[in-house]
Amino acid sequence: MQLIKPDTNIDFVGKRTIALVVSLLLIAVGIVSLISQGGPNYGIDFAGGTLVQVRFTEPTGATAIKKALEGMGAGSLVVQQFGDDENEFMIRMENSSSELKGLALDVRNHLTATYGVDKVDVRRTEMVGPQVGSDLRMKGLKAIFYAMLGILVYISWRFEFRFAVGAIVALIHDVVITLGVFSLFGKEIDLPIIAAFLAIIGYSLNDTIIVYDRIRENVGRYNKESFAFIVNRSINDTLSRTMLTSGTTLLVVMSLFVLGGGVIHHFAFAMLIGVLVGTYSSIFVASPILIFWEQRKAKQS
Repeated sequence: MQLIKPDTNIDFVGKRTIALVVSLLLIAVGIVSLISQGGPNYGIDFAGGTLVQVRFTEPTGATAIKKALEGMGAGSLVVQQFGDDENEFMIRMENSSSELKGLALDVRNHLTATYGVDKVDVRRTEMVGPQVGSDLRMKGLKAIFYAMLGILVYISWRFEFRFAVGAIVALIHDVVITLGVFSLFGKEIDLPIIAAFLAIIGYSLNDTIIVYDRIRENVGRYNKESFAFIVNRSINDTLSRTMLTSGTTLLVVMSLFVLGGGVIHHFAFAMLIGVLVGTYSSIFVASPILIFWEQRKAKQS
């Protein structure tokens, strides 16, 4: 199925400077947001603490819930609406220790004292110690690092080292921008989001490999043309496939984001941003880096 005519020749390479400015701007905004907030907003999986999911039979708000729980001595409280139900909330507490084993009952008692009996339903309680959270955070970072290291080795073996560098820079670009968007929107980073980052890396790499394969084929086909022309021709050759793949993936991810509910909401949001940025980077980041590498090599020789 061809969405794009075979003779289409959009000048993607000619817009690489504009794309570079856009990428740097997005990365800078994300980094500034991360610095201003003291780093990523880690969820309970990584930061440690206690999470309680509650549902009320009557309308209420975060401020009223905090006031009802003031006497618990559970440390700092964060109350957020959960999912599509306006009466369902997530209560996050900093404290996490063996002394809080009866936390669900304690939360219920304090809330029923304010809202009344049978007006509150404690649906879920999770507890993660700070040491466990720190360990999980480190393992998550290692998983992303080793994935990128493996990709560097694989692409260096299958193509050339310059192709591997372009792919890795594009993957770092995707993860950093997605992380920055999470920071801007105040969304938490937890284990499902690490899984989303790894999925984004895989998706973006797949797009990049398709373009790289076509570049390698076209080097022999257009050996009298400049390398910039070959790269641009290759991007146009694979554009129909890129649009089909990205379009169908976005439909699925958008469905999960809109209809999947609160549990999968952050994962779907990460994938939504990742697919968009991954498609962009395979065209405007990974491929132009090859041109820069070739131009630098020509100047040195």
